[in-house]
Amino acid sequence: MSGRPVKRSLTLQGHRTSVSLEDEFWQAFRDIAQEKHLPINVLAARIDAERDPETGLASAIRVYILNRYRSAD
Repeated sequence: MSGRPVKRSLTLQGHRTSVSLEDEFWQAFRDIAQEKHLPINVLAARIDAERDPETGLASAIRVYILNRYRSAD
């Protein structure tokens, strides 16, 4: 386990941004995007569009991943 978040670059609707995610969350995020046959930037943009403005993008991605795996049970 990495433990420490690593800054990752994304492009959302033509704008560069970065999120800090632990390696395990980043890999899970990539896995989900691949399962959905979506580029990771497209999935990130969808999460960004649906998140509460008070919630950071990295937190919204983590919650999305958690909910995705919870619903898989």
